Amino acid sequence: MYKIIRNILFLFDPEKVHYFTAAAIRALLKIPGMKSIWNKLYTVKDTRLHKTVFGITFENPVGLAAGFDKNATMYNDLAYCGFGFIEIGTVTPKGQPGNDKPRLFRLKEDQGIINRMGFNNDGVEIAVENLKNKKTKIIIGGNIGKNKITPNENATDDYVSAFNQLFDYVDYFVVNVSSPNTPNLRELQEKEPLKQLLLEIKKHNALKSNPKPILLKIAPDLTNEQLDDIIEIVDDIKLDGIIATNTTISRENLPNTSSKKIEAIGPGGLSGKPVKNRSTEVIRYLSQKSNKSFPIIGVGGIHSAEDAIEKLNAGADLIQLYTGFIYEGPALIKKINKAILKNS
Repeated sequence: MYKIIRNILFLFDPEKVHYFTAAAIRALLKIPGMKSIWNKLYTVKDTRLHKTVFGITFENPVGLAAGFDKNATMYNDLAYCGFGFIEIGTVTPKGQPGNDKPRLFRLKEDQGIINRMGFNNDGVEIAVENLKNKKTKIIIGGNIGKNKITPNENATDDYVSAFNQLFDYVDYFVVNVSSPNTPNLRELQEKEPLKQLLLEIKKHNALKSNPKPILLKIAPDLTNEQLDDIIEIVDDIKLDGIIATNTTISRENLPNTSSKKIEAIGPGGLSGKPVKNRSTEVIRYLSQKSNKSFPIIGVGGIHSAEDAIEKLNAGADLIQLYTGFIYEGPALIKKINKAILKNS
């Protein structure tokens, strides 16, 4: 049924479809009894799925990656899709429109998506107001970034501002320096600026009475030498974990999409099946090279239960969906959780 609906929706502009779908889910779940039906359809309840990572116990290890619910407007409804946690954002201190449209493109032949959204969001104050309306017990991650107009030398101020304002309303934080769609942002992944940024955020975290876990989201395009730097930083400053990986600037693994179409789309981050193998490689490298000394959330190209198990076997403690959720629908979450139970 979902694939029939998906094929119809895929006839229209991806960004418009996203907001239409959000509104449709919200309306559907207002029908009496529908939340209970969705829970039965998509949720797997079993204590064997519980996973305690960086001090938080997750009901199941399958989460929704950042980028889907940028402004924290959908998490109450998405909680009925069976997720163990939902990451909102990327949130910046001030609202910003993002890059020019069109900026979201489907690669249906290869089950991928290219986006150059550019951290479009309504700003941290709006996100906080929306998070005050939390109606479920779903665990919420807060993915934070810098505004486009903020130069890199002042980026720390943006991250700290978003961190402090979101602090009381999320369960963990993700520092996003790996989006390819904000000019020069990935320069912050270099060893010294990254270390200083994370140390400053950790300093503010230490001032709180109940410090929250802080994770770093990294790109799949890092070299092994850069990954070694990441491992060293995590160890040096005692970071709580890594999310591997964000979207890629590579255009490899697109055998069914014409080069003409790829060129016409232009720049942006590629997600979905084309990034699956590289994401798993990064997870495995980090896990093995660090001797599994820190938690990893695996994300990138999970379109089936087998893909999820592969990420977990590579060293991921939790996983997140984004493009796979769009292509496969909420039934994918249930399939993954059932497969985890079968393999436990």
